Amino acid sequence: MKNLFEIKDVDRRFYAERLRDFLPPRIIDIHTHCYRLSDRGPRESTSKRTVSWPSRVAMDNPIEDLSETYRLMLPGKQVTPLIFATIPKAGTFDAVNGYCAQVSREHGVPALLFTNPKWSAAETEEKLLAGGFLGAKSYLSLAPDHIPADEIRITDFFPPHQLEVLDRRGLVMMLHVPRSGRLADPMNLAELLYIERTYPNIKLIVAHVGRAYCDHDVGNAFDVLAESKRMYFDICANTNRSVFEGLIRCVGPKRILFGSDMPILRMRMRRITEGDHYVNLVPRGLYGDVSDDPNMGEVDGAEADRLTFFLYEELDAFRRAAEACRLAPEDVEDVFHNNARRILDEAAGKEERA
Repeated sequence: MKNLFEIKDVDRRFYAERLRDFLPPRIIDIHTHCYRLSDRGPRESTSKRTVSWPSRVAMDNPIEDLSETYRLMLPGKQVTPLIFATIPKAGTFDAVNGYCAQVSREHGVPALLFTNPKWSAAETEEKLLAGGFLGAKSYLSLAPDHIPADEIRITDFFPPHQLEVLDRRGLVMMLHVPRSGRLADPMNLAELLYIERTYPNIKLIVAHVGRAYCDHDVGNAFDVLAESKRMYFDICANTNRSVFEGLIRCVGPKRILFGSDMPILRMRMRRITEGDHYVNLVPRGLYGDVSDDPNMGEVDGAEADRLTFFLYEELDAFRRAAEACRLAPEDVEDVFHNNARRILDEAAGKEERA
């Protein structure tokens, strides 16, 4: 096994003092990207619909690297990932999805199909069944090119005919909401509630708490979503304690899921907000020249030495939110294991486990 990254004393102390006893012994990571560089093709210029900084962390994340990451970063915990590819480029869907299907079969981990909105219902269903996938992931950058980034709707990259397939089979829908308004965007909120009402058998997971990384990104979303009954929210790649507190109070611990967004959570960083956007502070030079990236900043000296992993920052923010909301240990176990176990067993057609 190659040496993926260094575990420093600051990381060991952070984990031991803040996280080890908070986390349950069994964890399901509901949001992980698993892929090989050889399947992705040559690197392309960054789309205006996506941010560029995640690609600085890891160009690939095969299952061996993912397993080693958990061993290094979450010692003493048994972690099961739900895997799916990173955003496929044209002509690579079969390769990246094929690798996830292979990993799922050979390593016994659940997987989602990364869908292309151009696929028909029949083609989507055929690929889901052939790969043994428990649902689907898609991404806003796959919406038709003529649609301006801030006008993309969920159904532009998760079209209704594909949602009908997921609903009929009771499968998972992993959703990264579009638009600069993020969770607060009225169109996003309307579509989330529409999908929940219209496709009641879909296990809808709103990733990153709807990309609400800053307080500004929430708006009145938690008031609107208080009427929701079934949708879930994962906390991946989010370090905002106040957003987590609002989420807990809105939907309760039975509809929150732990996710990491590996491999980018290996980044050594601390997130701050500047106005209405987030900035990842990283040790100077560790991730190359980041001067042209508005979501990146650099620190030196003692401040840089204190930085630990993105994953630890996410987990610690949720720990503090859980304590503020007085979650019991069994609630925490629901968030980090039981809720995901129930969803995945239902999607697989299994009886709910004790």
